[in-house]
Amino acid sequence: MATVPRPGAYVCGIDAAMDVIGGKWKVLILWALGERPGCRFGELRRQVPGVTEKVLAAHLRELEADGIVHREAYDEVPPRVEYTLTEAGRRLNEALAPLGAWGRAHVRGVPAHPAAARGTQARGTQAQDTQA
Repeated sequence: MATVPRPGAYVCGIDAAMDVIGGKWKVLILWALGERPGCRFGELRRQVPGVTEKVLAAHLRELEADGIVHREAYDEVPPRVEYTLTEAGRRLNEALAPLGAWGRAHVRGVPAHPAAARGTQARGTQAQDTQA
């Protein structure tokens, strides 16, 4: 699938990348699809709490048009649609990994690893005590 050209000239590569991943939810959608390939819409919505159906659908369409996400519709009853990252999407997620590492190292309350988040929930208020 070809990438849809965006209007206007880009100043640099980061400008072009931000045009693709800009917005509140796109990076989280990419993260969720990286964690669970072959996600259905409902699963994806649960993995990105707070996103509305309308916004999720719009962002998925944009990411698909940009060649980042692949949408596979199965001819079944009931209809089934799964979303996966394309090769470009996987490379984009790899490029975003250092940003996530920076966030974990420099922002309080961000778990170092998904398993650490589960451990924090199990410990209760211990994580809150260390942040105070």
